[in-house]
Amino acid sequence: MAGENKILAEKILEQLGGPENIVNYTHCMTRLRVTPKDESVINKVAIKKINGVLGVVEEETLQIILGPGKVNRVTEEFGRLIDAAGGIDLKELAAAKKAEINKKNATPFKLFLRKISSIFIPLIPALVASGLITGITKAIIQAGWLQATSQLAIILTVIGGGLFGYLGILVGTNAAKEFGGSPALGAIAGILIINPAVAGIKLFGEALLPGRGGLIGVLFAAIFIALVEKRVRRYVPQSLDLFVTPTVALLITGLVTYLVFMPLGGFVSDLITKGLTSLLNVGGVVAGFVLGATFLPLVITGLHQGLTPIHLELINRLGNDPLLPILAMGGAGQVGAAFAIYFKTKKKGLKRAIGGALPAGILGIGEPLMFGVTLPLGRPFLTACLGAGVGGAFQAAFHVATVAIGVSGLPLSFLVVSGQVLLYLVGVLIAYAAGFAFTYLFGYKDEMAGEFE
Repeated sequence: MAGENKILAEKILEQLGGPENIVNYTHCMTRLRVTPKDESVINKVAIKKINGVLGVVEEETLQIILGPGKVNRVTEEFGRLIDAAGGIDLKELAAAKKAEINKKNATPFKLFLRKISSIFIPLIPALVASGLITGITKAIIQAGWLQATSQLAIILTVIGGGLFGYLGILVGTNAAKEFGGSPALGAIAGILIINPAVAGIKLFGEALLPGRGGLIGVLFAAIFIALVEKRVRRYVPQSLDLFVTPTVALLITGLVTYLVFMPLGGFVSDLITKGLTSLLNVGGVVAGFVLGATFLPLVITGLHQGLTPIHLELINRLGNDPLLPILAMGGAGQVGAAFAIYFKTKKKGLKRAIGGALPAGILGIGEPLMFGVTLPLGRPFLTACLGAGVGGAFQAAFHVATVAIGVSGLPLSFLVVSGQVLLYLVGVLIAYAAGFAFTYLFGYKDEMAGEFE
């Protein structure tokens, strides 16, 4: 297996123009993200045809979709090849970063949303693990297989729930780092919000509520402390920087947090939770259809990760998340569409691509199917969205919700509120069936798949 990953990394690197053309690289859950020096020497068509590559996306970076698990191992081999060739020039890295920021489509709003996404992307493995352990533990307890007061149940609850009690610290750390501040100061910004001692503070005759403002308040405070730190540092002599800059930044941020950010964060949190619940209550199946059908286009931009604080805030305020099961239908619609193409096409290359991406899609990682199959084909992407909308309408009609966040697809059933698991799975099957039917009847013809053998 290690040999296969090395061969795949070598083939990709060769078509990227070799080690000397790589300025920077990283990976997320499914993609190897590369910043090249010269895009003109890259053979994108050849990369797409490499066995093991599920798709290629062109945004600020060139993103090569390899799938969950696989991307980690291939990136390791990719890095070894880069290191063996002499590593990456830091000056070129800085120049590429500047060029990336200055791209025409990098509007301030898009850049800001991508920064918010980048805060939560590194937390996804921890959120998924903690969510699954929490969901499975609750399911076992509610099924009567384990007593809630037993030591095993308590241990599992502590393991699964620990992250959510201190999530503000991790979010604050990443937020400050993303906005150019010290991660440790960002962590303190998170502590300012969640510290139980906040209950002893009275402002305008009312005691503050620890955690008021949630992750929204944490983001305000952490971003603010990063900006204050950078501004203060401009006026402080280097010899005093270590003492003066963080102290002033923390003091100012602490005061502003308790006077402004906690009340403001609470207001925004109320607005989000009440707005979404009202939308689902009033809009019902129509709202569910629209939300489910429009989620995949959001994933194309990569901005869907920016919804993470909204999901977490819904759980914090309502005790569950009615939005996630609806949006999870996006992946289910694609799975149905992919099955339809698989049964209808006569092209072996397309069948092979679908076969490689389907397991990940069923398990909730939809990007390989989207970027490798439905989106390049065009119309199947639209029929997948329609299938997702039908599934979303079903989830909204029955008010299905989750108790934590995690990957979608079948694994999300472990996180669904007790008593709704069967409803969620029925919704998944409906999205599969709708995506299949729309695609088989209207969405695909073999002449669309010219680039597949």
